[in-house]
Amino acid sequence: MSRDKINPMLKTGLELGPIVVFFVAYVLLKDNVYSIGGRTYDGFILVTAGFIPLLTLTTAALWRLTGKLSKMQLVTLVLVIVFGGLSVWLNDDRFFKMKPTMIYLIFGGILGAGLLRGRSYLQSVMDEVMPLQREGWMILTRRLMIFFFALAIANEAVWRLMSTEAWVYFKTFGLSAAVFGFFITQGRVFSDYGIDEGGGGDK
Repeated sequence: MSRDKINPMLKTGLELGPIVVFFVAYVLLKDNVYSIGGRTYDGFILVTAGFIPLLTLTTAALWRLTGKLSKMQLVTLVLVIVFGGLSVWLNDDRFFKMKPTMIYLIFGGILGAGLLRGRSYLQSVMDEVMPLQREGWMILTRRLMIFFFALAIANEAVWRLMSTEAWVYFKTFGLSAAVFGFFITQGRVFSDYGIDEGGGGDK
């Protein structure tokens, strides 16, 4: 049996679980200060320290169960380890807050590089999920590139101008809602350029 046939609820739990745990732990520990090894850490840094191994374990479990990981999952894991590790090591929460900015800049840049070559890298990773004509993929890729850059700017504005608590709520709920809302608003692209798989050709 193929390893990618796993319970959808389990897969969702492994993908979203670390974010939920991070949020709940932050709410519980945000007002506390801890002394470890002669250094003082606030709740955010402690929660970040726990988030790194948790995400590593759930990502490894996904790979073990499905036999594959998306490029976004791999890049996210690497950036969490690097920027989260810097935040814990230097006792500075700014590095971890920069992580979403880097993720969106990287993926926006990758999509942009593909567009300059006349290609949609988005199509190469999502074509099986939502088959579209080439023109539809190019439109969606351009819009998603701009959207990623906008999210990077929004994340920078929130963490630099607002409190840590506001950023945590923005990261947990705001960014997720924005991504969901983006794809909901692209319904016209899917309807105009969708491919009828049953007919094996364009609409």
